[in-house]
Amino acid sequence: MGIKVLTVTEQKDGKISNVSFELVTAAHKVGGEVMTACLGESADSIAGDLASRGAGKVLAVSNPALKYFNDDVYANIITELIKKYQPQLVIGPATFYGKALFGRLAAMNDGAMASDVTDLSLEDGKLTVTRPTYGGNVIFDLVNQAEGKIFFVTLRPKVLDESSGGDGEVVSESVDASLMEAKAAVREMVTSSGQSVNLNEADVIVSAGRGIRGPENIALIQKLADSLGAALGASRAIVDAGWIEYLHQVGQTGKTVNPKLYFAVGISGAIQHLVGMQTSKTIVAVNRDKDAPIFNIASYGIVGDLFEIVPALTAKFEANK
Repeated sequence: MGIKVLTVTEQKDGKISNVSFELVTAAHKVGGEVMTACLGESADSIAGDLASRGAGKVLAVSNPALKYFNDDVYANIITELIKKYQPQLVIGPATFYGKALFGRLAAMNDGAMASDVTDLSLEDGKLTVTRPTYGGNVIFDLVNQAEGKIFFVTLRPKVLDESSGGDGEVVSESVDASLMEAKAAVREMVTSSGQSVNLNEADVIVSAGRGIRGPENIALIQKLADSLGAALGASRAIVDAGWIEYLHQVGQTGKTVNPKLYFAVGISGAIQHLVGMQTSKTIVAVNRDKDAPIFNIASYGIVGDLFEIVPALTAKFEANK
């Protein structure tokens, strides 16, 4: 017997983030009635895309105050939707926005919570989620034993396929204006021009480490990334050195990523970096040190001078475009 599941759409500038369609896939894995909360300045204009891709009953809340994400306002509105529709499971993305929102939602609704899950299922009426721990070295199943409490879950991006089709309907929801009030107001969002592909959503990432020797060689790695249509990542070492902006940092104190293909160029493989990328489907390491720890988790390893290898790879990928 299925349960009621509510997914929370992530949208930026009126565009639905890809991870939102992964949430729909996750919702269908546990069966039952699927609903989707879609909040935005003009949510009705994007809700139809969700409905046509299996998001079930899409609860669209439109208001100019929702142009920018505000976890205070979002939590107020989603809590009202939860009270109205009574889901047993609420799923959101384990992204910057989702992490800011879901802890607040769980507390406001006296719920149980699991973060950064990679899979979920419903067996014998019990919700079970799979999540990594100890820096990704241990994967364990967590059974929700908090009966009668709503289970709030954030899903790690890029672990499930995006939903591609299905029937659904759009329901325009109106909420009290008082729910739009918040202690902080977001007036503007400024996007850095330094990254054209979002690390969290990228299928391919090319990351650079201290082995590139200096900031003047970032361009070499960027060319390889461009040849693959990839996002540009970096180790903490070169971010701390000021060679590249923090928004590119992958690792324990940066972003946790899970692409289909990850290139680690000139990265030795310190544990702080590994915990942020070791679940990547395929890892290619390029390093002159054959004993570098990165080779312990790499699917493919190339031992040699990156200043010879990277241009050769770039030329090959460019030729095959």
